[in-house]
Amino acid sequence: MNIHQLEYILAVDQFKSFSKAADYCHVTQATLSAMVKKLEEQLDIVIFDRKASPISATENGREILGQALQVVAHANALLDSSKSINRKMEGKVKLGVIPTIANSLLLIILKPLLEKYPALIFEIQEQTTQQLMKSLLEGKLDLGILSTPISSSDLETELLYKEKLVLYGHVQKASIKKAELSQQRFFLLQDGHCLRDQIIQLCELKKNKYLPVNLRFEANTFETLLNLVDDFQGVTILPKLYAEQLSDKRRAAMIELEEGNLEREVSLCYYRPYAKWNIINRLAADIRELVKEHLS
Repeated sequence: MNIHQLEYILAVDQFKSFSKAADYCHVTQATLSAMVKKLEEQLDIVIFDRKASPISATENGREILGQALQVVAHANALLDSSKSINRKMEGKVKLGVIPTIANSLLLIILKPLLEKYPALIFEIQEQTTQQLMKSLLEGKLDLGILSTPISSSDLETELLYKEKLVLYGHVQKASIKKAELSQQRFFLLQDGHCLRDQIIQLCELKKNKYLPVNLRFEANTFETLLNLVDDFQGVTILPKLYAEQLSDKRRAAMIELEEGNLEREVSLCYYRPYAKWNIINRLAADIRELVKEHLS
């Protein structure tokens, strides 16, 4: 039994296909199939039901896969520890980012990081906060970038930056008091986005007002949200980094908040047993430096 065999069965479980798993692992399908079969013989357990479509794990196989995931994660952590001693930035980093941060932050940091660390392979996924936290705990992600605080006490967070939230919309005046926000026709992202919950709390919103009465629509992207606001003459709140990307026409629709500020925290998140310390520390420092000028 070796680590590669464990990686192969995890890949088959992920892609539900021997051919796709082989492509992902950069081996031939014949090699991967033979190694998986050999592992099953060594363990005296059938891990996969090959007659199922798509391929699925057997009941005993699911238990083996759970243990394999932990073994591979610990092996990667051990490898990363050795690289940390040598200050090397190479290998693979699996990064999850929530959508309301990914759509602006990745445009700022991704290209510079790829150029700075050519030996580091970035595998990036957009996930909701709940999905991301679950993936970190299961070892499916190495790092996450999300808005804090979070509900999980098992995960560690490291603050990257604080981002101002800006008001956009149509209230027929250039500024508004924070106390007046709850009286506006607010349009928000759909349930499941942490930014929605933060805005409701920060602005003390009790109930959204919609136009017309027979419409119940919540957006999944900022672009859809902006179109709703423009069509129905409502208001919404956007992160500053995203607002920077707007056209001049839409920037003209920004509304000044007369007192106080609205802001959110953006942090790096990881699970300590699987933590890749060298990568965490270096990427955290790089991201802080890259976004600094955009937030000033």
